[in-house]
Amino acid sequence: MSVIPLGGYFRHFFSSDKDFTRTIKHITGFYPSNIHVYKLAFIHKSSAGEAKEGYFHCNERLEFLGDAVLNTVIAAFLFKKFPYESEGFLTQARSKIVSRNSLNEIARLLDIVQIIRYNPGSTGDTETILGNAFEALIGAIYIDKGFEMTKKFIVNRLLGEFIDLDEVLARETDFKSKLINWAQKERKPVVFTVLKETDKGPRREFIIEVRVDNTVAGKGIAFSKKAAEQKASEEACAKLKHLME
Repeated sequence: MSVIPLGGYFRHFFSSDKDFTRTIKHITGFYPSNIHVYKLAFIHKSSAGEAKEGYFHCNERLEFLGDAVLNTVIAAFLFKKFPYESEGFLTQARSKIVSRNSLNEIARLLDIVQIIRYNPGSTGDTETILGNAFEALIGAIYIDKGFEMTKKFIVNRLLGEFIDLDEVLARETDFKSKLINWAQKERKPVVFTVLKETDKGPRREFIIEVRVDNTVAGKGIAFSKKAAEQKASEEACAKLKHLME
């Protein structure tokens, strides 16, 4: 039987945010001490109010922190689990585990959509919003509980329950190379174009379009050009699958 720390229990029992607190407990496995940082983790910029010095009261800073902590924990986990593998293998394995699609799927499994606040009319990529909110949750746990508790959540909850490591490691991720190699064989030009760059708190978001033979084949949104090109290429490969097989 799990034991609830008395401080956390009484804060939960007398809290005016009991439903939200229960949801965080269901997602993380523990009661939050600082409920406000978790609330912030689920506020998307599209529904945030402007704060001091032009900064928005939203989850972007927590997302930035969570991304760094998640990558550190996964890197250390892989380093210990695969003591004889090369740096290239470890880098690729980490990229697959923390890929946007993987984080989006974990966010869906955790059902965090029920508590995230965003304006559907101002953004068309709900999946990315969910994945970003999950990273913000990691940042909130780190602020609230410290590194060791965050590490335990990532290793036990994510890697223990939601990620099939063998399946993930076998997954293809370099869709850009796949698309370009196929296009070269077919003598079709491939062109990547940055459609939009937007400041998102401490990071910059890129929307990139890929055209194959002068026809739009896919679009990608990410916080780096490389990642956005991969997402656009993945969409293009899915769209051209019947031709590439």
